[in-house]
Amino acid sequence: MSRVQKKISFEDHMQQLEKIVSDLERQSLPLEEAISLYENGISLIKNCQKILNEAEQKVTLLNAQHHD
Repeated sequence: MSRVQKKISFEDHMQQLEKIVSDLERQSLPLEEAISLYENGISLIKNCQKILNEAEQKVTLLNAQHHD
C-alpha cells in the first residue's frame, strides 16, 4: 500500500513559522536547537514561496482567460 503524503497548506506553514519565531526569541534556547529551528524555518519559507508562486500563476492564467 502506498503512503499518500498530505499537502500542507500555506496557512499551516505560516503557523509553523510563527511557532519557530516564538521559539527562537526565547533566550534559553540551546544553540544547536536554534540552528535546527532556523533551518526548518528556511525550508518552510521556501515552501511558502513555492505555494505563492503557484497561486500567482493560477491568477495570471485566470486573468488571461477572462480577458480573451
